[in-house]
Amino acid sequence: MSTRAAFASALLFGLLSTPALALQPSTSPPSPPDQNWQPLFQQVQRAHLFPDQKTFADALPKSDPVALVAEWQRARTQPGFDLGTFVGEHFTLPGEAATYVPPAGQTLRAHIETLWPHLTRSTPDVDPNGSLLPLPKPYVVPGGRFREVYYWDSYFTLLGLASSGRWEQVRDMVDNFAWQLDQYGHIPNGNRSYYLSRSQPPFFSLMVDLLATHEGDAAYQRYLPQLRAEHAFWMRGSEGLAAGAARERVVRMNDGSLLNRYWDARAVPRTESWTDDLATAAKAPQRAPSQVYRDLRAGAESGWDFSSRWLVHPAELSSIHTTQIVPVDLNSLLFHLEKTVARAARASGERAVSRDFERMAKQRREAINALLWDERQGWYADRDMERGTPRPALTAAALFPLWLDVASPAQAKRTAQAVELQLLREGGLLTTTENTGQQWDAPNGWAPLQWVAVDGLQRYGQDGLARQVGVRFLRTVQRVYEREGKLVEKYVVEGEVGGGGGGEYPLQDGFGWSNGVALALLDRLCDPGRKCADAGDVDR
Repeated sequence: MSTRAAFASALLFGLLSTPALALQPSTSPPSPPDQNWQPLFQQVQRAHLFPDQKTFADALPKSDPVALVAEWQRARTQPGFDLGTFVGEHFTLPGEAATYVPPAGQTLRAHIETLWPHLTRSTPDVDPNGSLLPLPKPYVVPGGRFREVYYWDSYFTLLGLASSGRWEQVRDMVDNFAWQLDQYGHIPNGNRSYYLSRSQPPFFSLMVDLLATHEGDAAYQRYLPQLRAEHAFWMRGSEGLAAGAARERVVRMNDGSLLNRYWDARAVPRTESWTDDLATAAKAPQRAPSQVYRDLRAGAESGWDFSSRWLVHPAELSSIHTTQIVPVDLNSLLFHLEKTVARAARASGERAVSRDFERMAKQRREAINALLWDERQGWYADRDMERGTPRPALTAAALFPLWLDVASPAQAKRTAQAVELQLLREGGLLTTTENTGQQWDAPNGWAPLQWVAVDGLQRYGQDGLARQVGVRFLRTVQRVYEREGKLVEKYVVEGEVGGGGGGEYPLQDGFGWSNGVALALLDRLCDPGRKCADAGDVDR
Protein backbone atom coordinates (compact mmCIF):
# COMPACT_ATOMS: atom_id res chain seq x y z
CA MET A 1 0.00 0.00 0.00
CA SER A 2 1.33 3.45 -0.87
CA THR A 3 2.15 6.03 1.78
CA ARG A 4 -0.73 8.20 0.56
CA ALA A 5 -3.17 5.30 0.73
CA ALA A 6 -1.97 4.28 4.18
CA PHE A 7 -2.36 7.83 5.44
CA ALA A 8 -5.85 8.17 3.94
CA SER A 9 -6.91 4.86 5.45
CA ALA A 10 -5.57 5.84 8.85
CA LEU A 11 -7.21 9.26 8.66
CA LEU A 12 -10.60 7.81 7.74
CA PHE A 13 -10.41 5.20 10.49
CA GLY A 14 -9.41 7.81 13.05
CA LEU A 15 -12.34 10.03 12.16
CA LEU A 16 -14.83 7.14 12.21
CA SER A 17 -13.58 5.22 15.23
CA THR A 18 -12.63 7.92 17.72
CA PRO A 19 -15.47 10.47 17.73
CA ALA A 20 -14.48 11.61 21.23
CA LEU A 21 -11.35 13.24 19.82
CA ALA A 22 -12.52 16.81 19.32
CA LEU A 23 -9.50 18.01 17.37
CA GLN A 24 -9.65 17.64 13.61
CA PRO A 25 -6.69 17.16 11.26
CA SER A 26 -5.44 20.28 9.50
CA THR A 27 -4.03 20.43 5.99
CA SER A 28 -0.78 22.23 6.77
CA PRO A 29 1.33 21.46 9.85
CA PRO A 30 2.67 24.56 11.62
CA SER A 31 6.20 25.78 10.93
CA PRO A 32 8.80 25.82 13.73
CA PRO A 33 9.99 29.03 15.39
CA ASP A 34 13.31 29.12 13.47
CA GLN A 35 11.18 29.56 10.32
CA ASN A 36 8.28 31.59 11.73
CA TRP A 37 10.40 34.09 13.65
CA GLN A 38 13.44 34.41 11.41
CA PRO A 39 15.81 36.21 11.54
CA LEU A 40 14.84 37.25 15.09
CA PHE A 41 15.01 33.63 16.28
CA GLN A 42 18.56 33.20 15.07
CA GLN A 43 19.66 36.50 16.62
CA VAL A 44 18.24 35.56 20.02
CA GLN A 45 19.85 32.13 20.01
CA ARG A 46 23.21 33.49 18.91
CA ALA A 47 23.05 36.03 21.73
CA HIS A 48 22.76 33.20 24.31
CA LEU A 49 20.10 35.06 26.27
CA PHE A 50 19.10 31.80 27.97
CA PRO A 51 21.28 29.01 29.39
CA ASP A 52 19.05 26.45 27.66
CA GLN A 53 18.23 27.16 24.01
CA LYS A 54 15.03 25.16 24.33
CA THR A 55 13.67 28.02 26.47
CA PHE A 56 13.22 30.39 23.54
CA ALA A 57 12.03 27.58 21.25
CA ASP A 58 9.19 27.02 23.74
CA ALA A 59 8.38 30.74 24.25
CA LEU A 60 5.05 32.26 23.21
CA PRO A 61 5.08 35.44 21.10
CA LYS A 62 2.56 37.98 22.36
CA SER A 63 1.54 39.00 18.84
CA ASP A 64 1.49 37.65 15.31
CA PRO A 65 5.04 36.55 14.37
CA VAL A 66 5.12 38.55 11.13
CA ALA A 67 4.16 41.76 12.92
CA LEU A 68 6.49 40.95 15.80
CA VAL A 69 9.51 40.43 13.54
CA ALA A 70 8.68 43.67 11.72
CA GLU A 71 8.55 45.49 15.07
CA TRP A 72 11.94 44.02 16.01
CA GLN A 73 13.42 45.15 12.68
CA ARG A 74 12.20 48.68 13.41
CA ALA A 75 13.16 48.72 17.10
CA ARG A 76 16.70 47.41 16.64
CA THR A 77 17.62 50.54 14.69
CA GLN A 78 16.67 52.81 17.57
CA PRO A 79 19.24 54.16 20.07
CA GLY A 80 19.54 52.12 23.25
CA PHE A 81 17.90 49.00 21.81
CA ASP A 82 18.42 45.92 24.01
CA LEU A 83 17.58 42.48 22.63
CA GLY A 84 16.93 40.92 26.04
CA THR A 85 14.49 43.68 26.97
CA PHE A 86 12.69 43.31 23.64
CA VAL A 87 12.30 39.56 24.11
CA GLY A 88 11.03 40.05 27.67
CA GLU A 89 8.40 42.51 26.46
CA HIS A 90 7.22 40.57 23.43
CA PHE A 91 7.40 36.91 24.51
CA THR A 92 6.03 34.85 27.37
CA LEU A 93 8.76 32.48 28.49
CA PRO A 94 8.02 28.98 29.83
CA GLY A 95 8.04 28.83 33.58
CA GLU A 96 10.22 26.58 35.67
CA ALA A 97 8.73 23.20 36.50
CA ALA A 98 7.41 23.07 40.06
CA THR A 99 9.50 20.89 42.36
CA TYR A 100 7.54 18.11 43.99
CA VAL A 101 8.67 17.27 47.52
CA PRO A 102 7.41 13.87 48.73
CA PRO A 103 6.07 13.43 52.25
CA ALA A 104 8.63 12.10 54.71
CA GLY A 105 8.88 8.35 54.78
CA GLN A 106 7.00 7.80 51.52
CA THR A 107 8.04 4.59 49.77
CA LEU A 108 9.40 4.64 46.23
CA ARG A 109 6.18 3.17 44.83
CA ALA A 110 3.98 5.59 46.76
CA HIS A 111 6.11 8.51 45.58
CA ILE A 112 5.72 7.52 41.95
CA GLU A 113 1.97 6.99 42.36
CA THR A 114 1.57 10.53 43.68
CA LEU A 115 3.79 11.95 40.91
CA TRP A 116 1.49 10.98 38.03
CA PRO A 117 -0.93 13.90 38.48
CA HIS A 118 1.99 16.35 38.72
CA LEU A 119 3.31 15.16 35.35
CA THR A 120 -0.07 15.11 33.57
CA ARG A 121 -0.93 17.85 31.06
CA SER A 122 -4.00 18.62 28.96
CA THR A 123 -3.59 20.82 25.88
CA PRO A 124 -6.51 20.35 23.46
CA ASP A 125 -6.18 24.08 22.70
CA VAL A 126 -2.84 25.85 22.20
CA ASP A 127 -1.65 29.27 21.10
CA PRO A 128 -1.20 28.99 17.30
CA ASN A 129 1.81 31.30 17.44
CA GLY A 130 3.76 29.03 19.80
CA SER A 131 5.57 25.78 19.14
CA LEU A 132 3.37 23.48 21.26
CA LEU A 133 1.09 21.19 19.24
CA PRO A 134 -2.35 20.29 20.59
CA LEU A 135 -3.35 16.80 21.67
CA PRO A 136 -6.97 15.81 22.21
CA LYS A 137 -6.53 13.89 25.46
CA PRO A 138 -4.41 14.28 28.63
CA TYR A 139 -0.84 12.99 28.59
CA VAL A 140 2.14 12.49 30.90
CA VAL A 141 5.32 14.47 30.28
CA PRO A 142 8.82 13.38 31.39
CA GLY A 143 9.40 16.41 33.65
CA GLY A 144 11.88 19.25 34.00
CA ARG A 145 12.71 20.98 30.71
CA PHE A 146 10.63 18.38 28.89
CA ARG A 147 7.27 20.12 29.02
CA GLU A 148 5.69 18.09 26.20
CA VAL A 149 5.02 14.43 25.50
CA TYR A 150 7.83 12.39 23.92
CA TYR A 151 7.26 9.41 21.69
CA TRP A 152 9.52 6.60 22.85
CA ASP A 153 9.65 7.85 26.45
CA SER A 154 5.92 7.33 26.64
CA TYR A 155 5.96 3.56 26.20
CA PHE A 156 8.00 3.18 29.39
CA THR A 157 5.79 5.72 31.14
CA LEU A 158 2.80 3.61 30.08
CA LEU A 159 4.33 0.58 31.76
CA GLY A 160 4.15 2.50 35.02
CA LEU A 161 0.64 3.79 34.42
CA ALA A 162 -0.46 0.22 33.74
CA SER A 163 1.24 -0.91 36.95
CA SER A 164 -0.71 1.80 38.77
CA GLY A 165 -3.96 0.56 37.22
CA ARG A 166 -4.40 3.80 35.30
CA TRP A 167 -5.73 2.15 32.14
CA GLU A 168 -7.83 5.15 31.15
CA GLN A 169 -4.65 7.22 30.98
CA VAL A 170 -2.94 4.47 29.00
CA ARG A 171 -5.81 4.52 26.51
CA ASP A 172 -5.76 8.33 26.34
CA MET A 173 -2.08 8.39 25.45
CA VAL A 174 -2.37 5.65 22.85
CA ASP A 175 -5.29 7.57 21.34
CA ASN A 176 -3.12 10.70 21.23
CA PHE A 177 -0.42 8.88 19.28
CA ALA A 178 -3.02 7.41 16.93
CA TRP A 179 -4.37 10.92 16.42
CA GLN A 180 -0.92 12.19 15.52
CA LEU A 181 -0.59 9.43 12.93
CA ASP A 182 -3.91 10.58 11.48
CA GLN A 183 -2.85 14.23 11.66
CA TYR A 184 0.73 14.14 10.45
CA GLY A 185 1.26 10.69 8.92
CA HIS A 186 3.79 9.87 11.62
CA ILE A 187 4.36 10.32 15.35
CA PRO A 188 6.65 13.31 15.92
CA ASN A 189 9.59 13.24 18.33
CA GLY A 190 7.36 15.32 20.63
CA ASN A 191 4.34 17.59 20.35
CA ARG A 192 6.28 20.65 19.24
CA SER A 193 6.32 22.11 15.75
CA TYR A 194 10.10 21.89 15.71
CA TYR A 195 9.86 18.10 16.19
CA LEU A 196 7.59 17.49 13.19
CA SER A 197 10.45 16.73 10.79
CA ARG A 198 11.41 13.57 12.64
CA SER A 199 9.95 10.76 14.68
CA GLN A 200 11.55 8.58 17.36
CA PRO A 201 12.04 4.81 17.77
CA PRO A 202 8.71 3.27 16.67
CA PHE A 203 7.11 2.05 19.89
CA PHE A 204 3.46 2.49 18.87
CA SER A 205 3.03 -1.24 18.21
CA LEU A 206 4.34 -2.00 21.70
CA MET A 207 1.87 0.50 23.16
CA VAL A 208 -0.95 -1.31 21.36
CA ASP A 209 0.42 -4.62 22.70
CA LEU A 210 0.33 -3.22 26.22
CA LEU A 211 -3.21 -1.94 25.86
CA ALA A 212 -4.27 -5.29 24.41
CA THR A 213 -3.27 -7.01 27.66
CA HIS A 214 -6.19 -5.08 29.16
CA GLU A 215 -8.62 -4.80 26.22
CA GLY A 216 -7.85 -7.92 24.15
CA ASP A 217 -7.94 -8.07 20.35
CA ALA A 218 -10.21 -5.03 20.18
CA ALA A 219 -7.10 -2.89 20.67
CA TYR A 220 -5.41 -4.43 17.64
CA GLN A 221 -8.51 -3.98 15.52
CA ARG A 222 -8.99 -0.36 16.63
CA TYR A 223 -5.48 0.78 15.76
CA LEU A 224 -4.80 -1.30 12.62
CA PRO A 225 -4.98 1.71 10.24
CA GLN A 226 -2.57 3.72 12.39
CA LEU A 227 -0.18 0.77 12.71
CA ARG A 228 -0.12 0.54 8.92
CA ALA A 229 0.35 4.29 8.60
CA GLU A 230 3.40 4.15 10.88
CA HIS A 231 4.88 1.33 8.81
CA ALA A 232 4.26 3.29 5.61
CA PHE A 233 6.06 6.30 7.08
CA TRP A 234 9.18 4.30 7.93
CA MET A 235 9.17 2.49 4.58
CA ARG A 236 8.50 5.56 2.42
CA GLY A 237 10.98 5.63 -0.47
CA SER A 238 11.52 1.88 -0.62
CA GLU A 239 9.82 1.38 -3.98
CA GLY A 240 12.36 1.10 -6.77
CA LEU A 241 15.32 1.56 -4.44
CA ALA A 242 18.46 -0.01 -5.90
CA ALA A 243 20.73 -2.36 -3.95
CA GLY A 244 23.28 -0.43 -1.91
CA ALA A 245 21.19 2.77 -1.96
CA ALA A 246 19.30 4.64 0.74
CA ARG A 247 16.37 7.04 0.63
CA GLU A 248 14.97 8.82 3.68
CA ARG A 249 14.66 6.11 6.38
CA VAL A 250 15.00 3.07 4.10
CA VAL A 251 18.19 1.25 3.09
CA ARG A 252 18.37 -1.41 0.39
CA MET A 253 21.26 -3.58 1.47
CA ASN A 254 23.68 -5.04 -1.07
CA ASP A 255 21.96 -8.42 -0.84
CA GLY A 256 18.63 -6.79 -1.75
CA SER A 257 17.08 -6.89 1.73
CA LEU A 258 15.32 -3.83 3.13
CA LEU A 259 16.37 -2.35 6.46
CA ASN A 260 16.01 1.07 8.03
CA ARG A 261 18.01 3.98 9.44
CA TYR A 262 17.27 7.18 11.33
CA TRP A 263 16.68 10.40 9.37
CA ASP A 264 15.23 13.90 9.59
CA ALA A 265 13.45 15.80 6.84
CA ARG A 266 15.40 18.99 7.64
CA ALA A 267 19.12 19.65 7.35
CA VAL A 268 19.53 22.79 9.46
CA PRO A 269 20.50 23.27 13.12
CA ARG A 270 17.97 21.87 15.56
CA THR A 271 15.58 24.58 16.73
CA GLU A 272 16.09 23.67 20.38
CA SER A 273 19.92 23.46 20.09
CA TRP A 274 20.62 26.05 17.40
CA THR A 275 24.02 27.43 18.35
CA ASP A 276 25.22 24.09 19.71
CA ASP A 277 24.72 22.60 16.25
CA LEU A 278 26.38 25.56 14.56
CA ALA A 279 29.41 25.02 16.79
CA THR A 280 29.48 21.28 16.11
CA ALA A 281 29.36 21.77 12.34
CA ALA A 282 32.16 24.37 12.55
CA LYS A 283 34.43 21.67 13.99
CA ALA A 284 34.03 19.59 10.81
CA PRO A 285 35.17 21.95 8.03
CA GLN A 286 35.73 19.01 5.67
CA ARG A 287 32.01 18.17 5.74
CA ALA A 288 29.03 20.12 4.43
CA PRO A 289 27.29 21.74 7.43
CA SER A 290 23.93 20.46 6.17
CA GLN A 291 25.16 16.87 6.47
CA VAL A 292 26.34 17.43 10.03
CA TYR A 293 22.97 18.96 10.90
CA ARG A 294 21.10 16.06 9.30
CA ASP A 295 23.18 13.53 11.25
CA LEU A 296 22.63 15.41 14.52
CA ARG A 297 18.90 15.46 13.84
CA ALA A 298 18.89 11.76 12.93
CA GLY A 299 20.72 11.12 16.20
CA ALA A 300 17.91 12.94 17.96
CA GLU A 301 15.37 10.74 16.16
CA SER A 302 17.19 7.69 17.53
CA GLY A 303 16.57 8.86 21.11
CA TRP A 304 20.27 8.26 21.81
CA ASP A 305 21.28 11.91 21.50
CA PHE A 306 24.12 11.56 21.68
CA SER A 307 26.28 8.46 21.81
CA SER A 308 29.51 7.00 20.49
CA ARG A 309 27.19 4.66 18.55
CA TRP A 310 26.87 7.38 15.94
CA LEU A 311 30.42 8.78 15.98
CA VAL A 312 33.36 7.87 13.76
CA HIS A 313 35.70 9.20 16.46
CA PRO A 314 34.12 8.59 19.90
CA ALA A 315 35.49 11.79 21.43
CA GLU A 316 34.30 14.06 18.58
CA LEU A 317 30.60 14.85 18.19
CA SER A 318 31.40 16.53 14.87
CA SER A 319 32.24 13.07 13.46
CA ILE A 320 28.59 12.03 13.79
CA HIS A 321 27.40 9.83 10.90
CA THR A 322 23.99 8.61 12.09
CA THR A 323 22.51 8.40 8.59
CA GLN A 324 25.31 6.03 7.53
CA ILE A 325 24.44 3.49 10.22
CA VAL A 326 21.80 0.74 10.15
CA PRO A 327 20.74 0.40 13.81
CA VAL A 328 19.86 -2.92 15.39
CA ASP A 329 17.26 -1.52 17.81
CA LEU A 330 15.33 0.35 15.10
CA ASN A 331 15.12 -2.72 12.87
CA SER A 332 14.06 -4.94 15.75
CA LEU A 333 11.28 -2.47 16.55
CA LEU A 334 10.16 -2.48 12.92
CA PHE A 335 10.13 -6.28 12.98
CA HIS A 336 7.78 -6.03 15.95
CA LEU A 337 5.64 -3.49 14.09
CA GLU A 338 5.33 -5.83 11.10
CA LYS A 339 4.39 -8.75 13.35
CA THR A 340 1.85 -6.56 15.13
CA VAL A 341 0.24 -5.40 11.87
CA ALA A 342 0.00 -9.06 10.83
CA ARG A 343 -1.70 -9.91 14.12
CA ALA A 344 -4.04 -6.92 13.96
CA ALA A 345 -5.00 -7.70 10.37
CA ARG A 346 -5.66 -11.32 11.28
CA ALA A 347 -7.88 -10.18 14.18
CA SER A 348 -9.72 -7.91 11.73
CA GLY A 349 -10.26 -10.65 9.17
CA GLU A 350 -7.82 -9.19 6.64
CA ARG A 351 -5.94 -12.38 5.87
CA ALA A 352 -4.10 -11.17 2.77
CA VAL A 353 -2.73 -8.17 4.67
CA SER A 354 -1.72 -10.45 7.53
CA ARG A 355 0.19 -12.74 5.16
CA ASP A 356 1.97 -9.79 3.54
CA PHE A 357 3.19 -8.44 6.86
CA GLU A 358 4.21 -11.88 8.12
CA ARG A 359 6.33 -12.18 4.99
CA MET A 360 7.90 -8.75 5.58
CA ALA A 361 8.63 -9.62 9.20
CA LYS A 362 10.25 -12.92 8.19
CA GLN A 363 12.46 -11.15 5.66
CA ARG A 364 13.46 -8.50 8.19
CA ARG A 365 14.34 -11.10 10.83
CA GLU A 366 16.52 -12.92 8.33
CA ALA A 367 18.24 -9.67 7.35
CA ILE A 368 18.86 -8.68 10.97
CA ASN A 369 20.36 -12.05 11.77
CA ALA A 370 22.49 -12.02 8.63
CA LEU A 371 23.70 -8.42 8.63
CA LEU A 372 23.37 -7.09 12.19
CA TRP A 373 24.75 -10.14 13.98
CA ASP A 374 28.52 -10.17 14.59
CA GLU A 375 29.37 -13.85 14.60
CA ARG A 376 33.01 -13.26 15.49
CA GLN A 377 32.27 -11.18 18.59
CA GLY A 378 29.02 -12.87 19.52
CA TRP A 379 26.56 -10.00 19.75
CA TYR A 380 24.19 -7.85 17.71
CA ALA A 381 25.68 -4.65 16.33
CA ASP A 382 24.75 -1.65 14.20
CA ARG A 383 26.04 -1.85 10.62
CA ASP A 384 28.30 0.76 9.06
CA MET A 385 26.91 1.38 5.56
CA GLU A 386 30.11 2.94 4.23
CA ARG A 387 32.35 0.08 5.33
CA GLY A 388 29.80 -2.67 4.97
CA THR A 389 30.75 -4.14 8.36
CA PRO A 390 29.30 -4.25 11.89
CA ARG A 391 30.23 -1.41 14.20
CA PRO A 392 32.80 -2.80 16.65
CA ALA A 393 31.50 -1.75 20.08
CA LEU A 394 28.94 -3.59 22.18
CA THR A 395 26.03 -1.40 23.30
CA ALA A 396 22.80 -2.01 25.20
CA ALA A 397 21.00 -1.85 21.85
CA ALA A 398 22.26 -5.42 21.29
CA LEU A 399 19.48 -6.59 23.61
CA PHE A 400 16.60 -5.41 21.41
CA PRO A 401 16.66 -8.58 19.25
CA LEU A 402 16.19 -10.60 22.45
CA TRP A 403 13.42 -8.34 23.73
CA LEU A 404 11.51 -8.48 20.44
CA ASP A 405 12.04 -12.18 19.63
CA VAL A 406 14.40 -11.76 16.70
CA ALA A 407 17.32 -13.79 18.11
CA SER A 408 17.84 -17.54 18.06
CA PRO A 409 18.48 -19.23 21.44
CA ALA A 410 22.18 -19.55 20.57
CA GLN A 411 22.47 -15.87 19.64
CA ALA A 412 20.64 -14.87 22.81
CA LYS A 413 23.00 -16.93 24.95
CA ARG A 414 26.13 -15.41 23.39
CA THR A 415 24.69 -11.90 23.64
CA ALA A 416 23.88 -12.44 27.32
CA GLN A 417 27.43 -13.62 28.00
CA ALA A 418 28.89 -10.52 26.33
CA VAL A 419 26.49 -8.19 28.16
CA GLU A 420 27.32 -9.72 31.53
CA LEU A 421 31.04 -9.39 30.88
CA GLN A 422 31.10 -5.88 29.40
CA LEU A 423 27.98 -3.93 30.38
CA LEU A 424 26.81 -5.19 33.77
CA ARG A 425 27.90 -2.91 36.62
CA GLU A 426 27.10 -2.51 40.29
CA GLY A 427 24.30 -0.03 39.55
CA GLY A 428 22.71 -1.74 36.54
CA LEU A 429 23.39 -1.93 32.83
CA LEU A 430 25.78 0.45 31.09
CA THR A 431 24.62 2.05 27.85
CA THR A 432 27.98 1.58 26.11
CA THR A 433 31.52 0.83 27.19
CA GLU A 434 32.79 4.23 25.97
CA ASN A 435 33.13 7.18 28.37
CA THR A 436 32.95 10.19 26.04
CA GLY A 437 31.00 12.84 27.95
CA GLN A 438 27.93 12.08 25.82
CA GLN A 439 24.91 11.17 27.93
CA TRP A 440 24.17 7.92 26.05
CA ASP A 441 27.58 6.48 26.93
CA ALA A 442 29.29 5.20 30.07
CA PRO A 443 29.02 5.68 33.00
CA ASN A 444 25.29 6.27 32.48
CA GLY A 445 22.50 3.72 32.59
CA TRP A 446 19.01 4.56 31.36
CA ALA A 447 15.73 3.16 32.65
CA PRO A 448 14.33 2.06 29.26
CA LEU A 449 17.41 0.00 28.49
CA GLN A 450 17.21 -1.72 31.87
CA TRP A 451 13.68 -2.85 31.04
CA VAL A 452 14.67 -4.02 27.56
CA ALA A 453 17.48 -6.04 29.16
CA VAL A 454 15.40 -7.58 31.94
CA ASP A 455 12.42 -8.50 29.79
CA GLY A 456 14.56 -9.60 26.85
CA LEU A 457 16.87 -11.79 28.90
CA GLN A 458 13.93 -13.43 30.67
CA ARG A 459 12.34 -14.28 27.31
CA TYR A 460 15.36 -16.46 26.54
CA GLY A 461 15.70 -18.07 29.94
CA GLN A 462 18.54 -15.85 31.17
CA ASP A 463 16.73 -15.23 34.44
CA GLY A 464 19.79 -14.88 36.69
CA LEU A 465 21.36 -12.14 34.60
CA ALA A 466 18.00 -10.43 34.12
CA ARG A 467 17.51 -10.31 37.87
CA GLN A 468 20.97 -8.91 38.45
CA VAL A 469 20.35 -6.07 35.98
CA GLY A 470 16.93 -5.22 37.36
CA VAL A 471 17.68 -5.43 41.07
CA ARG A 472 20.93 -3.49 40.75
CA PHE A 473 19.16 -0.71 38.87
CA LEU A 474 16.29 -0.63 41.37
CA ARG A 475 18.82 -0.30 44.15
CA THR A 476 20.39 2.69 42.35
CA VAL A 477 17.00 4.37 41.92
CA GLN A 478 16.16 3.74 45.57
CA ARG A 479 19.44 5.21 46.81
CA VAL A 480 19.05 8.40 44.83
CA TYR A 481 15.44 8.68 46.00
CA GLU A 482 16.41 8.26 49.64
CA ARG A 483 19.23 10.77 49.31
CA GLU A 484 17.49 13.41 47.16
CA GLY A 485 13.75 12.67 47.30
CA LYS A 486 13.31 12.30 43.54
CA LEU A 487 13.72 10.15 40.45
CA VAL A 488 15.88 11.44 37.62
CA GLU A 489 16.24 11.06 33.87
CA LYS A 490 19.39 8.90 33.91
CA TYR A 491 21.73 7.33 36.45
CA VAL A 492 25.44 6.64 36.89
CA VAL A 493 25.65 2.85 37.25
CA GLU A 494 29.38 2.29 37.74
CA GLY A 495 31.72 3.65 40.39
CA GLU A 496 29.88 6.04 42.69
CA VAL A 497 26.29 5.44 41.59
CA GLY A 498 23.88 8.36 41.50
CA GLY A 499 22.27 10.81 39.10
CA GLY A 500 23.74 10.74 35.60
CA GLY A 501 25.56 13.45 33.70
CA GLY A 502 26.95 14.45 30.33
CA GLY A 503 25.16 15.72 27.24
CA GLU A 504 23.71 19.08 26.32
CA TYR A 505 21.73 20.01 29.45
CA PRO A 506 21.71 19.44 33.24
CA LEU A 507 20.21 16.33 34.79
CA GLN A 508 16.40 16.52 34.79
CA ASP A 509 14.04 15.51 37.58
CA GLY A 510 10.65 13.90 37.21
CA PHE A 511 10.99 11.53 35.54
CA GLY A 512 8.47 9.79 33.31
CA TRP A 513 10.31 6.73 32.06
CA SER A 514 12.32 6.19 35.23
CA ASN A 515 9.03 6.18 37.15
CA GLY A 516 7.45 3.72 34.76
CA VAL A 517 10.36 1.30 34.64
CA ALA A 518 10.83 1.39 38.42
CA LEU A 519 7.21 0.31 38.92
CA ALA A 520 7.44 -2.35 36.22
CA LEU A 521 10.62 -3.76 37.76
CA LEU A 522 9.08 -3.77 41.23
CA ASP A 523 6.15 -5.74 39.82
CA ARG A 524 8.40 -8.14 37.96
CA LEU A 525 11.12 -8.77 40.53
CA CYS A 526 9.72 -8.13 44.00
CA ASP A 527 7.13 -10.00 46.05
CA PRO A 528 4.01 -7.94 46.83
CA GLY A 529 4.16 -6.16 50.18
CA ARG A 530 7.80 -7.04 50.83
CA LYS A 531 11.26 -5.87 49.91
CA CYS A 532 13.14 -7.53 47.08
CA ALA A 533 14.91 -10.36 48.85
CA ASP A 534 18.22 -9.70 47.13
CA ALA A 535 17.96 -5.91 46.85
CA GLY A 536 18.16 -5.14 50.54
CA ASP A 537 16.83 -1.62 50.60
CA VAL A 538 14.33 -1.58 47.74
CA ASP A 539 10.76 -1.27 49.00
CA ARG A 540 7.89 -2.77 47.08
